[in-house]
Amino acid sequence: MDGDAATLARDFFRAEMTDHATYAALARHARRPAVARLLERVAQMERGHARFWESVLSARGESPPAFRPPRLRIALLELLARLFSPLLLVSLLEMGENHAARQYQEVLRSGRLTDKEADRLRRIVVDELEHERLFHRQSRAAGLSNVRDFVLGMNDGLVEILGAVTGLSAAWPGNPLAVAVSGLVVGVAGALSMGIGAFISVRSQRQVDEADRERLDLLFSVAPEKAREAFAERLDEAGLPPELATEVAERLGDNSQALARLMSRPSEADEWRSAAFTGAAYLFGVLFPVLPYFVAERSAGALIGSVLFAGLALAGVGALIALFSGISLRTKVAEMLISGLSAAGLAWLFGRLMQNLFGVAV
Repeated sequence: MDGDAATLARDFFRAEMTDHATYAALARHARRPAVARLLERVAQMERGHARFWESVLSARGESPPAFRPPRLRIALLELLARLFSPLLLVSLLEMGENHAARQYQEVLRSGRLTDKEADRLRRIVVDELEHERLFHRQSRAAGLSNVRDFVLGMNDGLVEILGAVTGLSAAWPGNPLAVAVSGLVVGVAGALSMGIGAFISVRSQRQVDEADRERLDLLFSVAPEKAREAFAERLDEAGLPPELATEVAERLGDNSQALARLMSRPSEADEWRSAAFTGAAYLFGVLFPVLPYFVAERSAGALIGSVLFAGLALAGVGALIALFSGISLRTKVAEMLISGLSAAGLAWLFGRLMQNLFGVAV
């Protein structure tokens, strides 16, 4: 194994051991037995994945690295589990499972593993994706499936309104209240727009699904053989061999309900819930950059508070994403701060340009 590949295997070993320690810690704080069993099961699977990378290194004369559990990460997760619920954390931990699966897929494509190792890694990829599915089912059952959307929606509102009030500060340096009101109006309009957009999107998808189901019901009632042909065509389009697609459709026979469910799965999303979460998340993010302008005497002073509050919020969001996805805390926080504050800086320059061009300063 070349040096880069050995480094990669060591990194994967550490990541799997970290996940093992994380899930084991959360399992100890799970109040519901079903959730505790799920987390314990996933913890043991992650330990098995770590053993795989240990064997890959050992087969090439390399030693696995010493592992020290990330005490700060685990302590923070245990604190959050006590304050809220492991289910809330499980909803956010989905982000890391898909990330790990994509990394493993890249290793498979690189051709650095033996055939036997590649087969084992494929099963590990399936495990990681299965974790995501199980976590999604648990969070949906507890009504927490929109938690990640709330975090990311809040970030959208924060960055966009930070840019808006920063630009307005440059144009209205002597009137922070005007900046605050303008920023709040823009924020409320953005929240309404986002919420309505989410509502229309989810409802439209539901209406399309319902129309599709009605069409299938009608087709089954008048020409069942045509419905089976349509199902076989969809299987064929999905990549199933034509003869196998036809056989599956024929085996289902006259089971119209099963065919209808397979051909047109109804959306489980609720348009009202989706709209409320999206709009509320955006509006919550708006508060961080806007509030200082309601109490400051000049826009310059409010701008400092706005940037400070927004920076702390951006760092917090970045830390949460890093915490649950397993990526570098420093890298993610720096990425969030640079992107958000860069947008604010460009908006401030644009505000100064408008002030100089049109003389709108107050």
